[in-house]
Amino acid sequence: MRTDLFDFELPATAIALRPAQPRDAARLLVVRPGAALHDGVVRDLPDWLAPGDALVVNDTRVIAAQLSGRRIGRDSEAKIEATLIKRLDGSRWQALVKGAKKLNEGDVVRFGHDGRVCLLGQLDATVEHKGEAGEITLSFSFHGPTLDQAIAELGAPPLPPYIASKRAPDDRDAADYQTMFAAHEGAVAAPTAGLHFTPELEAALAARGVSIHRVTLHVGAGTFLPVKVDDTEDHKMHAEWGTISRATADALNAVHAKGCRIVAVGSTSLRLLESAAADDGSIQPFADDTAIFITPGYRFKAVDLMMTNFHLPRSTLFMLVSAFAGRETMQRAYAHAIATGYRFYSYGDACLLFPERS
Repeated sequence: MRTDLFDFELPATAIALRPAQPRDAARLLVVRPGAALHDGVVRDLPDWLAPGDALVVNDTRVIAAQLSGRRIGRDSEAKIEATLIKRLDGSRWQALVKGAKKLNEGDVVRFGHDGRVCLLGQLDATVEHKGEAGEITLSFSFHGPTLDQAIAELGAPPLPPYIASKRAPDDRDAADYQTMFAAHEGAVAAPTAGLHFTPELEAALAARGVSIHRVTLHVGAGTFLPVKVDDTEDHKMHAEWGTISRATADALNAVHAKGCRIVAVGSTSLRLLESAAADDGSIQPFADDTAIFITPGYRFKAVDLMMTNFHLPRSTLFMLVSAFAGRETMQRAYAHAIATGYRFYSYGDACLLFPERS
């Protein structure tokens, strides 16, 4: 499909720079194909679900992937800004580097602020490989949990560019940019639909008879990349690692067996569930990379409802929600959201989507 079919104009004032407080006070737009749009708030979510329904949340934890440092070993020490995007093994990461032209393979970058090093010693990394568009493979001097601790000490939350371009990360973001479900470190972007949940909302869902199940998909920086090609068939989707346990797969299959619904909280949960689903809709255990790219025409196999934030124009995420609820339905919903002051993107409001097929 032509990518310009998924374009729309968004005023800069619609981009949220801070989350709602409390989190479940964010607005919730309920979108049902062929029905009127409904304006509510996230804490209303239990009212739209039935006993026996199941929410699936992503329990990935965002790492402090934004690192500042300097090139060492030459006459001048060039400033280097790196965002870790994918772990390759215990000591190597792929990174997007601002100032990549200043680096050659074999160069050493020392990370820290104003010459400060972490308590474990110097956090050095060797440039192992240079790719395209500022992508660098860094081989760190630490390995495994020791490296993880050093990154956590020296790094900062990797806020999306549409927020970071308007303000610097601060101490609030360290908490605001993690969901209450965050458990397994590895993401460089938050599964933002999960940011709306609070213990109070979790309790209300339990009282309604709605269960919550956890899967893990380590969100990569590719989630922020626009689709630059003219046709969706020419877009190469980024890969992300995810896992669904046998127990979770069995529990979700039992939900469907009882005639109840699976509700994906966020595009990451949905993409992982659909990657793990067989043709008959049954969910299989999963532990692998997924690069599934969902566009209109895709037949959803596992997911019945979707809760998600409002996404960027021409993004793979807006294409995904258009596939789920219908492109014309989502264009109508987004036009309404813009006109009525909904807040967009990672720290913004949410919508609850019913599928086009219903």
